[in-house]
Amino acid sequence: MIFSRAGQPQQRVLRAVTVFHEIPIALRSSQKRHIGHQVPRLTHGELFQKEGVPGLLGTEGYDMAWTTYQGYLIAKLNAMTAHTSDETALTKTLAIKYARDPSKASLFNHASMAHNNHHFFSTLSPTKTHPSSFLLPLIDKSFSSLPSLRSTLLATASSLFGPGFVWLVRLTSPPAATPSPPLALLTTYIAGSPYPGAHFRQQPLDMATAATNVSAGTNPQAYALNLHGTASTIGPHAQNARKLAPGGQDLEVLLGVNTWEHVWLRDYGVGGKRRYLEAWWERIDWDVVEKNMSNLDAWSGRAVRGR
Repeated sequence: MIFSRAGQPQQRVLRAVTVFHEIPIALRSSQKRHIGHQVPRLTHGELFQKEGVPGLLGTEGYDMAWTTYQGYLIAKLNAMTAHTSDETALTKTLAIKYARDPSKASLFNHASMAHNNHHFFSTLSPTKTHPSSFLLPLIDKSFSSLPSLRSTLLATASSLFGPGFVWLVRLTSPPAATPSPPLALLTTYIAGSPYPGAHFRQQPLDMATAATNVSAGTNPQAYALNLHGTASTIGPHAQNARKLAPGGQDLEVLLGVNTWEHVWLRDYGVGGKRRYLEAWWERIDWDVVEKNMSNLDAWSGRAVRGR
């Protein structure tokens, strides 16, 4: 197959890789006429473009997972949002806006995936970094230790059967009566969003193995009615559009690992997911993880630091 590392002519591999660069003619022509969303610049983007992500992804793997794939997502977004009020909206904003609108499922998927993929690559470092003395107390309080967090996060990501993300999140409004650990892990499948505002499209389950109690052919409105007892909860302008899901909590997304196969198959081959995850842990930019917090509050036992 195209990701095989041995037994395949090099020319065939190159032809297979270029398939990911092909953008439909309709999308190419729309890009020429109008530019809305653009591929974000990564802090270490120039280095990654030349050398890949050292110790994690080679140049071809990086090109496939970031340059080509992110470019494709952005091209699709531009085709769907050109000359509308959404043409300059943040991808996170679009994901939350359309999470409850079945007619905009494609727009949600591309916006959410573009945001998720950017978040993943924005937290990569070309060298090994370490959590600061401000972040470590949060990790210790939540997972007992940094090695315990590593073990739990990597085991969770390794067990995902199919594409998705595992997120490290900070709970910003834990229940006062029953205090929760400040940090937690959250799993989403496919292009599911980790944000509470998009909880209807969080996609926290592997739908190939999880029971939904929804019969074949049930439309999204009927599914919403089955879940919530009223069809008014569906759509971006629903009455309860701003409410959290039952038991939901506000959170900040600090870190996420991408388990989509196209990210790691090129460099690690079939069966190499665990090695990819272990290499990823060594390239986390913990400074960026900490900056993804709005502040460090009383959870850390230290004074709040301004940003």
